[in-house]
Amino acid sequence: MECPNCRQNASRVIDSRPSDENRSIRRRRECENCGFRFTTFERIETTPLLVIKNDGTREPFNRKKILHGVMAAGQKRPITSSQFEQLVDYVENKIRQQGISEISSKKIGKLVMDELAELDDVAYIRFASIYREFKDMSSFMKTMEDMMAKREKGN
Repeated sequence: MECPNCRQNASRVIDSRPSDENRSIRRRRECENCGFRFTTFERIETTPLLVIKNDGTREPFNRKKILHGVMAAGQKRPITSSQFEQLVDYVENKIRQQGISEISSKKIGKLVMDELAELDDVAYIRFASIYREFKDMSSFMKTMEDMMAKREKGN
């Protein structure tokens, strides 16, 4: 590995440990030429995942977009940043476990909504109001009634 200090290609690993919940390895290295110490991360290379948008265009999967969306829906709610991260991790892992290279934005939205419904009712309704593109108040009310009926069955 090239040293960021002297640009020589001789370095040795002095410490390795799991990182990012065992999805990467953090390595401390030391340059054999100048003694400079630096950190590198090794990750499993995943196949690119494309999202098929509503208009038929495709774009690379971007977990930050999902995180931004759920954080906006959960704004001023008692949801921790760790819970948001876990939700996005779960959704991404669920998609990648399917072994597919393309997925529709609608399917991603459905996965997110399923998880938000378990986490917080208000965040779920906020997210649904954008994801479902309600045409009128009655369709919005139907979604809320379905949510309330589901909660009552669970109790």
